[in-house]
Amino acid sequence: MAEEAKKQVEEKEVEAVQAEAVEAEETKEEKTEKATAKAGKRSAKALREAEEKAAKEERKAKIAAGEVEAESKPKQVAKPTRPRIERQGKKFREVAKLVDKTKQYTLAEAIELAIKTSPVKFDATVELHVNLNVDPRHADQNIRDNLVLPAGTGKTVRVAVFDDEKVEGADIAGVDTIIKALDKGEVNFDILIATPAQMPKLGKYARLLGPRGLMPNPKSGTVTTDVAKAVKEVKAGRVEYRVDSTGIVHVPCGKVSFGSQKLEDNIRAVLQNVKSNKPASIKGTYIKAIHLATTMGPSITVATSEV
Repeated sequence: MAEEAKKQVEEKEVEAVQAEAVEAEETKEEKTEKATAKAGKRSAKALREAEEKAAKEERKAKIAAGEVEAESKPKQVAKPTRPRIERQGKKFREVAKLVDKTKQYTLAEAIELAIKTSPVKFDATVELHVNLNVDPRHADQNIRDNLVLPAGTGKTVRVAVFDDEKVEGADIAGVDTIIKALDKGEVNFDILIATPAQMPKLGKYARLLGPRGLMPNPKSGTVTTDVAKAVKEVKAGRVEYRVDSTGIVHVPCGKVSFGSQKLEDNIRAVLQNVKSNKPASIKGTYIKAIHLATTMGPSITVATSEV
């Protein structure tokens, strides 16, 4: 009997402890619910972040006092950057070996080498890059011009004329026709030529045409009263160039398939045009460097004495 009574007492004590634990848990939840809000410093998220921050600060204090050792993170081994030539394609690396970077080639040599080092299967464009001793921030040194290449560009150009007058050679013509296409966001041309009288109608399409470089401009020869002449020049191979923010002029001068003589005629015409646009404020060296390259091909340094 005594053992049964003792057992009953123990069971009652266990039940009482469990009841107290449940009651304490409920009380804690009630306090948390009362203490938290939907937003602000009393929200559940804010309280949790505050507890995490306090725990971090406590750990930092213990580490500073030497009570706890700081966790050592494994050091990440930084891989050295490979040279640029090693990051190029296999075909590029093969043809780049033919170019001596320490040598300045004559124009004829550079053209022959450019044709030989074109690594692509398609008819690549030959590009001329001229580094000028100018500051484009000054208006008189912001070099910009256009010219007709003697041998043309080798590209088929779609020309649109923003005028109701019919022009021979134009692919698209008519004010209403072009406006309807622009209203739909369609740009079916490479060059847009307009007369000064029609320019106000193109104002609302500046955001569409401007970023594409298609907005007619008197400096580029695309705003003119002699529309027929402008169309003829564009079809014949007119190119426009403008110095970039670093003082370099980039001009496409034809295709690899042109051959050496035609390319040389085009390049000399561009160099002569650039030279003729030398600002009066430049007293010293005007052309600092000349480079020739094909699409995706290596750069070839041309001697400045060729100008």
